[in-house]
Amino acid sequence: MPETAAKTPIIIKKYANRRLYDTHSSSYITLEHLSVMTREGKEFKVVDAKSGEDITHSVLTQIIMEEENRGSTMLPVNFLRQLITMYGDQMQAMVPHYLEASMEAFARNQEQFRKAVAGAMGGAVNPFEALARQNMAMMKAAADMWMRGGRVEPEVVPVAADAKAEELAALKAQMAALQAQLEKLTKG
Repeated sequence: MPETAAKTPIIIKKYANRRLYDTHSSSYITLEHLSVMTREGKEFKVVDAKSGEDITHSVLTQIIMEEENRGSTMLPVNFLRQLITMYGDQMQAMVPHYLEASMEAFARNQEQFRKAVAGAMGGAVNPFEALARQNMAMMKAAADMWMRGGRVEPEVVPVAADAKAEELAALKAQMAALQAQLEKLTKG
């Protein structure tokens, strides 16, 4: 998750006509702008222009709803159902803290995973690049075998490739563990 850009939040005023005004840039903005600001880690506070009431929570919820309606669904139906059942429950007060801690842990794991993938791929940030290289090597080996009339010659595998294979296997295991954690979180 991005670092907070500033300690003092940018004030966004929401008017009755649903327009949003960024007091920092002195311009009208959209929910999409707020979404980008959030992804960039910029702190902002949305206030009702007339009453001065802090409505940041409802505006952020509205951004999530718009993202979900665009087809970028991230919240599984079962998770939403479970969340709804928590409203009015005795444990309701604990849910926000639990979800916040879970998301922070997920962000830390995501960053560690990105670093591990980059390290395993020889510094390549794009895992598809490594897959493409692997596919090219397999195609070259098949073409070489065809050119030799189908004879298979012993292949010398460098030690570094074995180490990379071990790292890749470890990454796959870590990814499976993360997936299991995510499934556990969404199932309850």
